Amino acid sequence: MDVRRRLTLFAVTIAATPLVIGACTAGQREAAKPGHGKKAAAGPSVTLTPADRTKGVPISAEVGATVAGGKITAVRLTDDKGAQVPAEPREDRSSWVPTRPLKNSRTYTAEVTATGDSGRTTTQKTTFTTMAKSTKQAITSVLYFAGNQTYGTAMPVTVAFEPAIPKEARAAVQRRLFVKTDPPQPGAWSWLDDGSQVYYRAPDYWKPGTKISVRTGLEGLPIGKDAVGDADHTSVSKIGRQVSLDIDNATKQMSVFQEGKLIKKIPVSLGKASTPSSSGKMVIMEKFDRTTFDTRGDPNGGYVVDVDDAQRLTWGGEFIHSAPWSEGEQGNTNVSHGCANVSATAADWLMGITKVGDLVTVKGTEVQLQAGNGWTAWNVSWDEFVKGSALPVPVGLKPTPSSVPHPGAVAGGSAPAPAPSASGG
Repeated sequence: MDVRRRLTLFAVTIAATPLVIGACTAGQREAAKPGHGKKAAAGPSVTLTPADRTKGVPISAEVGATVAGGKITAVRLTDDKGAQVPAEPREDRSSWVPTRPLKNSRTYTAEVTATGDSGRTTTQKTTFTTMAKSTKQAITSVLYFAGNQTYGTAMPVTVAFEPAIPKEARAAVQRRLFVKTDPPQPGAWSWLDDGSQVYYRAPDYWKPGTKISVRTGLEGLPIGKDAVGDADHTSVSKIGRQVSLDIDNATKQMSVFQEGKLIKKIPVSLGKASTPSSSGKMVIMEKFDRTTFDTRGDPNGGYVVDVDDAQRLTWGGEFIHSAPWSEGEQGNTNVSHGCANVSATAADWLMGITKVGDLVTVKGTEVQLQAGNGWTAWNVSWDEFVKGSALPVPVGLKPTPSSVPHPGAVAGGSAPAPAPSASGG
């Protein structure tokens, strides 16, 4: 996959209010009195990682804290110049994650205070030094969730990797992928079987108006023995109104729904028998007022044509687009090279109502959508989707028992040829 040809990434700093460490006060032990043999309560026990004086720590490091007999009440992380480093706790408060990658070859100090049930406190400190800039191969990552956008309700958070992430390294990578939704709509990550992409979605489509914040904190992360992560990407965007397109090959009609109500029907011409359209649940990935389809390198191609109002559905080159040359066949005969041909008027109207992230469902064609050929996170049931997670799924999101695997499971197939094609027709 030539990830450098994909969407532009927008970096947005996630604001965090650092916790401020309190004073270390063990309290005075009350003087023994006759008849009172009670032992003063001990403060909680705190163990930190990285361990004190550790060197060669990755810049993706987090401050881990294990507490016995209390809970953490303050955390402070500073660099070797005394500047405070903002950090946010994980949901289970097992560690504190710096909001930006640490710097190479720098020394940091973490002070963590825990308070016991008796009110006694313990403060533990650890100082560690980060590694020099790595000379290992950097795995390129692309976040397909640009900042300051409004997406459709089926928009999955998609991260692509080149080269792909080996299975044994996916849990560590997934642990550094963060998604927050407001209002809360919890979801899960799921990997393609070949490790080239990972998707995040909720059990149901996003609610209109949801704000989604994403961070892929992979810069400097050790990935396997011979590679590191390349970058730390952040973005914040929102979900707009609900629009979806249903295309039925039997009737050669596209039904357009908004907020669940049918608002328009449009005749279509799909792929002919030698170049059939894919059946499945797809997502609009890109929109072009005008683009060029160059299929001279494709087995069934060989033509170059300019098209208007084109909306990408797959990496393999399936689009919805204006096709004035096939208006006589639209609604009755399939003549395209796999695209959904519509009239110039209909294509222009669709461009005005759709967004990247809107759901497009095609049914009744000769072939099924291949996992990874586009953003295929919705082409499987939730039960199958979460099987692709490299980490345990939270209890409230675990699937119901399923006896028959879905043939197009995200976790059960490999991606098509990595380079996206501009073909269509």
